[in-house]
Amino acid sequence: MSLERFKLESADELIERIHASPATTVAIGMPTSKNSSHLRAGPKAPFLIASELLRDEGNPFAENARDLSDPSVFEYLGSVELESEDEFDRIRTISAAAFRSGKRPLFLGGDHSITYPIVAGLSDVLGPVSILHFDAHPDLYDHFQNNPLSHASPFARILENDFASSLWQFGIRTLTPHQCAQVSRFGVHCNEMRDHKKWMAPVFDGPVYITVDLDALDPAFAPGVAHQEPGGMSVRDILDILNECSGMVVGSDIVEYNPGRDVNGITAVVAAKLARELVGRMDSDGGGRA
Repeated sequence: MSLERFKLESADELIERIHASPATTVAIGMPTSKNSSHLRAGPKAPFLIASELLRDEGNPFAENARDLSDPSVFEYLGSVELESEDEFDRIRTISAAAFRSGKRPLFLGGDHSITYPIVAGLSDVLGPVSILHFDAHPDLYDHFQNNPLSHASPFARILENDFASSLWQFGIRTLTPHQCAQVSRFGVHCNEMRDHKKWMAPVFDGPVYITVDLDALDPAFAPGVAHQEPGGMSVRDILDILNECSGMVVGSDIVEYNPGRDVNGITAVVAAKLARELVGRMDSDGGGRA
């Protein structure tokens, strides 16, 4: 199913769609870059990823053979209207509604600040969960540019509020002394790119939330991000960890797509691939059809 139009919906409308959907996994756009520190993406970023994911001529199957064209497996519900003073409240409410309904949601950003209210909503329903985080940056600043809600700070907010039981990070290559101190303070499992040959897949024994900042990837794979950081992961690096990690994946997000910096739409294609595999994993973990 291809998408023909872009429209922003109210939080109430998205919640109604969550409850009405027959799908195990649902995708919801969270198009805000209000808390970005550099370049701001336009509101169409989630829609462009979803359009690539759902194009009629595309392959709807994940590598584990989950069929995203099956309405019982997956549905894209649209993007919520944000960029408001209460946007975090809206995101948290939608997140809690999705998890309370038993869905496995995939949230499409938007900047990485959205992960804080999403995980807050998840914690409201399931309590603290493990987080698997792919990123060039640890995003652990106590505040960045005097903004404690910055896209560079979501995991500091998540951990200090006890919304996560553990945090495993992969792809990091921009640690500062302050963020090193935050890693120690919060007991983060921080896997830097310089040590990638020694990485081991994380072991989880409960619910897992996966968050993918596209700048975890080397710019050769994903140029369409605000903060391009060479020396990063490949697409297969992320997929291998996704496939090898234990635990039950209950939700996920893909953030920081910036169409204005993309080259021939390649980052949207990569984001759609990651989305497809996240959906395949969540549907499998959620008891979807084999």
